[in-house]
Amino acid sequence: MSEVYQRLQQLDAAHHIHPFNDNAELAKKGTRILARGEGCYVWDKEGNKLLDAFAGLWCVNIGYGRKSMGQVAAHQMDELAYYNTFFQCTTEPAIHLAAKLAEISPADLNHVFYSNSGSEGNDTVLRMVRHFWAVQDQPNKNIVIGRHNGYHGSTMAGASLGGMKGMHAQGGLPIPDIHHIEPPFFFADGGDYSEQEYGLVAARRLEEKILELGPDRVAAFIGEPIMGAIGVYIPPMTYWPEVERICRKYDILLCADEVICGYGRTGEWFGAQYFGFTPDIMTTAKGLTSGYIPMGAVLFSERVASVLRQQGGELAHGYTYSGHPVCAAVALENIRILQDEKIIETCKYDTGPYLAERWQALGEHPLVGEARIAGMIGALELVPNKAERKFFADRGKVGGLCRSIALNNGLILRATYDSMLLSPPLVISRNEIDELFEKAWKSLNETAKALA
Repeated sequence: MSEVYQRLQQLDAAHHIHPFNDNAELAKKGTRILARGEGCYVWDKEGNKLLDAFAGLWCVNIGYGRKSMGQVAAHQMDELAYYNTFFQCTTEPAIHLAAKLAEISPADLNHVFYSNSGSEGNDTVLRMVRHFWAVQDQPNKNIVIGRHNGYHGSTMAGASLGGMKGMHAQGGLPIPDIHHIEPPFFFADGGDYSEQEYGLVAARRLEEKILELGPDRVAAFIGEPIMGAIGVYIPPMTYWPEVERICRKYDILLCADEVICGYGRTGEWFGAQYFGFTPDIMTTAKGLTSGYIPMGAVLFSERVASVLRQQGGELAHGYTYSGHPVCAAVALENIRILQDEKIIETCKYDTGPYLAERWQALGEHPLVGEARIAGMIGALELVPNKAERKFFADRGKVGGLCRSIALNNGLILRATYDSMLLSPPLVISRNEIDELFEKAWKSLNETAKALA
């Protein structure tokens, strides 16, 4: 390790508090310093080349190194680097992006509120949902139901809507009138049900909770089409249509957190389209700009937007950088690339099926209990006994080991407990998928050997 690298690590340890890390432990170990990226690869400061099978943090959909993204940003900075959208003003990129999002979004999700991230977007969702009912003389209809182990960001509202116990233990969460139900996780919870039967059983937990709390009190249900952060829980195809049926029955808003699934991750523009349901509100971020610049966008249906506009009065909510012109210009270029290069169609009909074939072949490894995948998002569930649906006693130890081994083999995967998570750039080629398979298989072998 060079002196420059060590000095950078020392500066980082001295001054940088990292999210979702034990910072004292990280300071001892030292951070990995990334220097550049191209396509599906990143290089660290020491020159080590890594196949990024996690797209940064679920987000670099168009791959690294797109020159036009920087060019668009630079042009907009030269023209107008910033103006706010508060004082009866806006900018041209913000207008065009809102229209483009209305064009590509399903059903009548035609109205956009801009945020800087998915976490902030879900703060907006909570505010808007409660405001929606309050201005219709139903202020007590303010409960939002989420799911245990769901992830909706790390702000106060986002972490409350999510059901991560470790997050709730810090900061006095969840905030009032947010409740949770068990998530759909067939591998651990399916028992003797078929997947399709289990999907209905899991969805009907929502109805049970609504009846327990009172339909006149429940304002909305929020969920990720695929629960990513906890380990890529892919629900049966029966789950979301049944959730939608229940929400319509009790007049409850259905909110889809598409921060991970949006902009092509499933082989459709949005996860709601993959699973066949229509949300009232949709949170997006990450793939909106492919991570090149921070931006989020919350989309609202005609029903919700018309109430907020016509009955809501002045909207007492917003962010300094809502609709930032540089971010909007970059988002428009990102969407242009996705459309012009037919990246999502390629994922759906070519590379996605090929990735699924190779990923499921990894499920034959003795260490893998389940290989699950939908489009370009998947997980390998590492287990002590392939014949049983049981986890390792010390959950997370084996996953962490496998992740480290994979890094040494030039492959970036994420580990959540003992699930190895997959979310590559959508531009990954068949040859790169083969490389991913070979490095993943080698890493599984080395993990099994280390355990033995």
